[in-house]
Amino acid sequence: MEKDYGHRPVLLQECLEGLRIRPDGIYLDGTLGRAGHSLEIVRRLTTGRLIALDRDETALEAARERLAPYLERVTLIHTNFSRLEAALDEAGVDKADGMLFDLGVSSPQLDEAQRGFSYRLDAPLDMRMDTTAALTAREVVNTWSEEALRRILSEYGEERYAGRIAAAIVHRRAERPIETTLELVEIIRGAMPAAALREKQHPAKRSFQAIRIAVNGELDELPPMLEAAARRLKSGGRLAVITFHSLEDRIVKQTLKTLATGCTCPPEFPVCVCGKKPRMTLINRKPITAGPEELQDNPRSRSAKLRLAERTEYN
Repeated sequence: MEKDYGHRPVLLQECLEGLRIRPDGIYLDGTLGRAGHSLEIVRRLTTGRLIALDRDETALEAARERLAPYLERVTLIHTNFSRLEAALDEAGVDKADGMLFDLGVSSPQLDEAQRGFSYRLDAPLDMRMDTTAALTAREVVNTWSEEALRRILSEYGEERYAGRIAAAIVHRRAERPIETTLELVEIIRGAMPAAALREKQHPAKRSFQAIRIAVNGELDELPPMLEAAARRLKSGGRLAVITFHSLEDRIVKQTLKTLATGCTCPPEFPVCVCGKKPRMTLINRKPITAGPEELQDNPRSRSAKLRLAERTEYN
């Protein structure tokens, strides 16, 4: 019986089918996590190879154990997906047959109280996916201006009460630094109207999401990562990207659309002078979402959206 690693890969079959795994292919998992997707990719390889990246050392250690029977076909690299080209160079790989990016926070990260991701468990304010990175949630909460806090809560968390929460944070930290997750939850609760506290969703969910995104620079890295992926896919190679909230999905959708767009000359031009050619072809115009069975077995899949694209012929 396989050990339970506390993480179910979402949209697994859809990803495997979308990537069209070949036994001799070269694949990159840019967000290794607990290796759920990677395990199923490498199981399908014979002479092929998997390059797996993660910014979280803990994830790499757990993946090394989970992928132990297949490690001769796996290269694990401690890095962020924004450095995928450098990682491929390090692995001696020019171009890949497929790439997968699951942009969700892994369940074990949320469950490990000391990491500071969870609004249900008390811990020091941290939220770093890469524990060697400098910026922490404590620094964001205690040193960023009220306007900067309001902006990230509004933009990254889509929080309706961003202004009230930012003001409450600044007011509290003037008395003493805010040190723990549950201290922050208490402040957020206190800033929200009673009606908002009666909603089904935890009152701190959106704010914690916003601060996590700011700490890890998650949204800023998406367009350059997707552009790099297009450069390093073989002709006909497939790209699969799973998002979990509307901000991520919007950026992925827009970037892939740009990569799939060719000539941008005005319609009245008799011939193309810009020379732009599409680098990707969109496989699905609308995102793929979980079916009823997966929704029942894995509630985390409810917000997951999968977008697929294929590298066009090189010119």
